[in-house]
Amino acid sequence: MDRRNFLSNATMGAIALAATPTMRALGANDRIRIGLIGAGDRGMEDLAEALKQPNIECVAVADTYSRRRDLAKAKVPGIATYDDPMRLLERKDIDAVINATPMHLHAKYFIAALDAGKDLYSEKTMTWNIPQAVACRKAAKASRQVIQIGVQHESSGELVDAKNWIKAGYLGKVTMVESWISRNTPRGHGQWVRPVPADCSLENVNWKLFLDGRAEPRFDAFKYINWRLFWEFSGGNITENMVHQNAWITSALGLDLPLAASMVGGVFSEKDGRQVPDTFNVSLEYPELLVVWQSVFSNSRYGLGEHFLGSHGTIEHVSGSTDMVTGKTAAGISFIPEKANNPGVPAMTGESKGVNHMANWFECIRSRSQATNAPIDTGYRTAIAGHMANLAYRRKQRVTLEEAMKAPASDWL
Repeated sequence: MDRRNFLSNATMGAIALAATPTMRALGANDRIRIGLIGAGDRGMEDLAEALKQPNIECVAVADTYSRRRDLAKAKVPGIATYDDPMRLLERKDIDAVINATPMHLHAKYFIAALDAGKDLYSEKTMTWNIPQAVACRKAAKASRQVIQIGVQHESSGELVDAKNWIKAGYLGKVTMVESWISRNTPRGHGQWVRPVPADCSLENVNWKLFLDGRAEPRFDAFKYINWRLFWEFSGGNITENMVHQNAWITSALGLDLPLAASMVGGVFSEKDGRQVPDTFNVSLEYPELLVVWQSVFSNSRYGLGEHFLGSHGTIEHVSGSTDMVTGKTAAGISFIPEKANNPGVPAMTGESKGVNHMANWFECIRSRSQATNAPIDTGYRTAIAGHMANLAYRRKQRVTLEEAMKAPASDWL
């Protein structure tokens, strides 16, 4: 290429770059214009959190259900609404997008948002299966967009404390991490089972767009509202909750992908037609380390938490755990030394301050930094671990990383 052609191409590239909405120079006080894809409970919570941040404007919302579009309009008067998210992504006045669709649609709009030049906040779990996780990671690595995955614990002060204690060597050799989440609902009512509004009908729902190629003989309002209960749309409590704690644990310890996964359990709490289990135990195998996670939907005493079990001490991180003697609810993080190997180190309580996860995303958008608190690799790592666990449960056998990466498409339905 001669010098004239080189300069011409460079100029055209600069023009194209300047035309990309999220590539415009943003100062600390510049307004960021956002769109929301998926205006259900989680999406509206994300939107509310976004609008608490300075100089953020929501200009459009997309959802396949007219009721949710109307609720979004009532929340943010003057916004445009669409039943098809692709129409929202066509808009040139949107800098960034929050993707809070049902999980089976995450990957579709993840990649579409990047293709449209939008910065992206994508709810967990990043994808519905492993091939989608691979595709999203590839798209993200080829993109210059700023990506934050919705695992909010990655912005917590407790994670800072855990990393500091581990880096200082206070734990010694860690061979096991225990983790759990405990919930409860009144007997006869299953966790996540939500009432179906009277207007949830084929006339008010873009059912075909929601299905995204899945075969359903007729409109099913219960499945539409309660998609979390079914494998074709969800990964159950693995992808709803374990992903948060797995991200936290693996970030603290600097872990990559698990070597293998096992999972046992079933639908034990309520026989309400759900496919995904409500009671189970997961084992994730890492080199010389076992991470276990358990979930129960019929007892809430111990809330959620993690125990990092090291030769020189223990990190205890809990939230919502009820003391059996005092009845008080505990929350926070602490380090307890092991006297056999760490007699001179005192017990410690975490004091680090966290940051707002949404605010961290906007800060990175303004600085054009891709180093968000939960970047693409966090989304990829936690998605793979979760999908490995669900594969093990559905196959009723231990699944290695190699086996999971080669799983046929039929394993995901």
